[in-house]
Amino acid sequence: MSTSGQSRPPKRSRREDAREQARLMLVEQAKRDKRHRLFLRGGIGIGLLAVVAIVALVIVNNVNASAAPGPANMASDGILLGSDGSTVSAATTVARGADANPIATDQTTLTDTANIVLYVDYLCPICGNFETTNGEQITRWVTAGNATVEIHPISILDRASSGTRYATRAANAAACVANYDPDNFLPFNTAMYAGQPAENSSGLTDAELTSLAQGAGVTSTEVAGCITDQTYAGWVNASTQRALAGPIPHSDIEKVKGTPTVLVNGVSYTGSFTDAAAFEAFVTAQVSKAAGSGE
Repeated sequence: MSTSGQSRPPKRSRREDAREQARLMLVEQAKRDKRHRLFLRGGIGIGLLAVVAIVALVIVNNVNASAAPGPANMASDGILLGSDGSTVSAATTVARGADANPIATDQTTLTDTANIVLYVDYLCPICGNFETTNGEQITRWVTAGNATVEIHPISILDRASSGTRYATRAANAAACVANYDPDNFLPFNTAMYAGQPAENSSGLTDAELTSLAQGAGVTSTEVAGCITDQTYAGWVNASTQRALAGPIPHSDIEKVKGTPTVLVNGVSYTGSFTDAAAFEAFVTAQVSKAAGSGE
């Protein structure tokens, strides 16, 4: 385990890199063309362990919004999920202390994969629309190893939950799952939108959030108490302030201005949140761009 808390298997050998660089231009171009064709069809198969092997962690030069301990496995203020080609799992990180700055996942060295970063509010109806439209295909990409997804739950819609602070409680529930049962975070995330309450309602109760997590496969007995106690509510507030103030590392945006904020390989998606074909084309374009630049 690295000093940052991010697990990293060995990097590719320098000898392998040298062989790669020595290939003839025609062979290299053919490889890139094939990579482009196979993307989104299960042809790349980069697993989370391989991804973590080339993930570099850097301290975010950001103001610590408040002293709030964070959950494990969310050192970047988000949880990074990938796959070995069949099973989705989370990259593990240690919990940050109350005065520690977040640690950003540096995706600039990742190759052959789409690195999707989502900033979401679980009460946001547009986030719900994006999930309904694209959630299944994102899950397929991640499961096949064609993509990683890093989900940052934030809270900007407490005002729209009839005084129950549902956005904060929902993000806290996500942090609880990330801390105690991280490998089940993706199905939990899906379930949160399947059961998404309407804006200006009271939202789900803590008991309903716990039941939803259990229905998504979360088995840790610690999650219920974490949800009820709002263990990470302070962290939710702090991480939300960090997202809204910026900077957003390794991206073309200064700060989060609304949800969902969607980044692919650091490039913000500005297309329709309800057009799966448009989003797929955008993702493919970012992967092709990375392949073409030799990253």
